[in-house]
Order: sequence, then structure tokens, then C-alpha cells
Amino acid sequence: MTLRARALSGGEADELVRMARSRTLGAGLVRRAQIVQHAVQEGLSAPDIAARMGLCGATVRFWLKRFNERGLQGLEEDMRSGRPPTDTAEERSAVIKAALSRPAELDLPFASWTLDRLVASLSAQGIGMRRSRVSEVLLAEGLKWRQEETWFGARVDPDFAAKRGPSSSSTPRRRSAA
Repeated sequence: MTLRARALSGGEADELVRMARSRTLGAGLVRRAQIVQHAVQEGLSAPDIAARMGLCGATVRFWLKRFNERGLQGLEEDMRSGRPPTDTAEERSAVIKAALSRPAELDLPFASWTLDRLVASLSAQGIGMRRSRVSEVLLAEGLKWRQEETWFGARVDPDFAAKRGPSSSSTPRRRSAA
């Protein structure tokens, strides 16, 4: 039995032509639209389409079946799940708990977290999670990093000037305007 594409409805024909000729849609979607277009407009069979487009016959049959079942929406890629996370719920909760705590309360020598500091602290606790995964866990929880502090505005440490000491003597002084 030869696999053929089903008949198109009125709006589908115009949309299929637009998709098959598109320069802005993804290349895979355009190629799949062209497969259906060859089947509908020229009446080609799956092996003929595969030979004309340089594709595998199984690929052409797969997309023709999907089109027959789902219509033009069937030409879109399905979401892929990817590898499931390997960290446990306890590890994720430890990441969130650490991020919400103050480093000073944990006797750490800095006043605020950075992603690298958080990863290092978690690693010391035995939670070996990559920087990107820590970031994903925090974003999934709705936590965002605050903007980095700049040299403008108030300092976090009120005694900063006293601790810093005098400015470098190698920096030339500015002359005052006359």
C-alpha cells in the first residue's frame, strides 16, 4: 500500500505554500512542508519524494503520517525531554536554602553571594552541582541575582575608606582649573 497525503482544506493549501517557500522559518520545517507539498500537488509517492529531495524513505513516510494525523501543526517538532536531572529534591532545597542565607551567618568572608561562591560553598557541603545547574534551580524557584554593585553610590562597608588607606602616591594629582 502506497502512503499518500490527505486532501488539504482551503486554508491549509495557502499556508503550506507559504511554509514551503519561507525564508524565515526553520530549515527543517520548510523541508517538511516541501515533503507534503510534493505529495499533495504532484501526487508523488514516499519513495519518489525521498529520491527527489535526497532523504530517507522512512523520514518521508514519518512526516506524511504525522501530517495526515495532525495537519500542518504536525510538521512542527515535538518538544524533547532531554536527560532528566540527576540531583535530588534535598540537594535542590539545599541550594535554595544556601542562596537565601547570608554568607556572614555561615562565617564566610564575604557579604554577598555570587554564583561561583555559592557553587564552592555547596561543594564544601558535599553537593557537587555545576554552576549552570545551580542557576537553573534558582531560576525555577523564581530567584534572580541582584545587579552587581558598582563603584558609584554608597559602599556596603561604612569603614571602607579607613580600611583602604591613603590613595596611591604614584597617581598624579589633577591640577585645578585656573
